[in-house]
Amino acid sequence: MTPVRFPRDFVWGAATSAFQVEGATKEDGRGVSVWDTFAATPGNVRDGDTGDPGADQYHRFEQDIELMRELGLESYRFSVAWPRVQPTGAGRPNLKGLDYYKRLVDGLVGAGIRPMVTLFHWDLPQALQDEGGWENRETAYRFAEYAEIMYDALHVRDWLTINEPKTVVDCGYRTGIHAPGVRDDDRALVACHHLLLAHGLASRVLHDRHPGRRIGPALNLHPTYPADDSPEAKEAARRQDARENRLYLEPVFNGTYPEEAMTRHDMIMDGDMEIISEKVDVLGVQYYTPLFIDAEQRRVVRHPVRVAGWLEDYPDGLHDVLLRVTRDHPGVPIVITENGLATDDAVSPDGGVHDEDRIDYLRGHIGAMHRAVKAGAKVEGYHVWSLLDNFEWAEGYSQRFGIVHVDYETQKRIPKDSALWYRDLIETGELR
Repeated sequence: MTPVRFPRDFVWGAATSAFQVEGATKEDGRGVSVWDTFAATPGNVRDGDTGDPGADQYHRFEQDIELMRELGLESYRFSVAWPRVQPTGAGRPNLKGLDYYKRLVDGLVGAGIRPMVTLFHWDLPQALQDEGGWENRETAYRFAEYAEIMYDALHVRDWLTINEPKTVVDCGYRTGIHAPGVRDDDRALVACHHLLLAHGLASRVLHDRHPGRRIGPALNLHPTYPADDSPEAKEAARRQDARENRLYLEPVFNGTYPEEAMTRHDMIMDGDMEIISEKVDVLGVQYYTPLFIDAEQRRVVRHPVRVAGWLEDYPDGLHDVLLRVTRDHPGVPIVITENGLATDDAVSPDGGVHDEDRIDYLRGHIGAMHRAVKAGAKVEGYHVWSLLDNFEWAEGYSQRFGIVHVDYETQKRIPKDSALWYRDLIETGELR
């Protein structure tokens, strides 16, 4: 392929989340999260895996920062474990937890790497879940208080509020395959509204207390296409799009819900939609897979899938979703906050990890992103998912998304071929 060049100020990074990589779930005053509880329940997570050891980043963050520096990363997107900072989700902060994140940020800045902080990546304090979790409106206000603690503690420009509210809603409350394990569509809509309310409240706090910083949600967007040319498939795809994308984009940007997707309104109070549509300074876009929908509202898989059976390899979907956001919500800076692939990679006899499938996937998707940028999409940066192999939620440690291999017994890190390929891309700015 002909090399394509990215702007010199384009920012290249990698992403992780606290519960997936930190480990140390019982150390230094950290409280219990819903994922600790969910993973401890037999049958919820493959092989009975839990958040320990993760990638043990809590103890190895300095080593990981040096690894990031060697790979040339310019940004590191990580999340804060809410129960590490507020063990019960309320009250005064746990200073040992805060100190960890201060040291992490200081280390990143010292290495010339920009921190990008996600406030909530699914690990709700169990004490708040015991009081109703995201079905309880008060959780949104507790989240805003927690956000204020973090804003004041960390000198960071770019913040993300809620990571993938759709995954919490669909996997945590519709199908129950994620924490807290609820299977109820009506309850899912209540949780959806309160997650978005939490996003708006936390955004207001940052704007009020720290003008000049930026904040926005991290939304996993699934471009939705009809599986054939029939009117029925087109209508089914339109309805699916309302539930997959418009349910989150429209309230955040327009202050309204799509009627097809939000069928419950009793939890919406006066002023809520104005709060939810607080100005978005930067939008995190997470893309993994498209959805092709037939006339019966069923998904039809059209392109290759690998280890993660839900992930259909279709780079054009990233191009399309970036141009859609640019068209519908012009002027908002976009950062790709997650994009990646799980593969069956292992350490070879030569000591390397040769993940050609991942390189092909990344090359295709980064190329599609470049085409979108050339067509006018305001994309500032890209974060590969993930920096490290880690705990992959209900799949435990059975799926490896990292560009760096982790031996969970020894915690040895080995940069995979994809990491070396990504390093060269960052150094030259050229996609080959």
